[in-house]
Amino acid sequence: MKINLSLLAGQIIFLFLVFALLLFLPAGTIAWPAAWTFLALFFVFVIAITIWLYQYNPGLLKERMKVASPDQKALDRVLFLMLQFGVVAWLILMPLDAVRFQWSQVPLVLQGVGTILLLCSFYLFFITFRENSYLSPLLRIQQERGQTVVSSGPYRYVRHPMYAGALLWIIGTPLLLGSWYGLLWALLLVALMGRRAVVEEHMLRAELQGYDSYMSKVKYRLIPYVW
Repeated sequence: MKINLSLLAGQIIFLFLVFALLLFLPAGTIAWPAAWTFLALFFVFVIAITIWLYQYNPGLLKERMKVASPDQKALDRVLFLMLQFGVVAWLILMPLDAVRFQWSQVPLVLQGVGTILLLCSFYLFFITFRENSYLSPLLRIQQERGQTVVSSGPYRYVRHPMYAGALLWIIGTPLLLGSWYGLLWALLLVALMGRRAVVEEHMLRAELQGYDSYMSKVKYRLIPYVW
């Protein structure tokens, strides 16, 4: 499957520039070691998983490059947009809090915990990518790719391991960046993500054969024995 490498490289560079600008402009300085650590960890992972997908699952990589699709669910368009705006606001809030106005004082040990949570999220992202070739960023049934139910790997324990990884990422990022207000804002992102998980399940139960049976076997969405 042919991948537009120029478009792919452009998307990664654009994403890096957006993250860097949203962090450093509100901070008013580039002398922020925690932000550089975050950017280095996150984009090393982004580049590494992109190379892995290009080698082993180009079909999924092409699907992940999509920013819209005619068969994307209407409610998901709204939720997806809300999540995007929520993340942008979050990335602006954290440097205002941790650097420019210094409202928060997060202990160094908790920033270390945040780093560990980020690394754990990357591992969970990777094993989810490895197991699920239909891991689209958009809520849609990929009939053209013969989508089927995935129940192996992390899907044996939770129905949405990608969201579980995102939960770790959403908690780890404000801790690493030293922002209590960022951690508070993360609750909104988690709520939006949880709502999207429920919407996704309604779609899969209605349109993907065998998903109802899978749900009866795997009881939890994001966290085993919790939800």
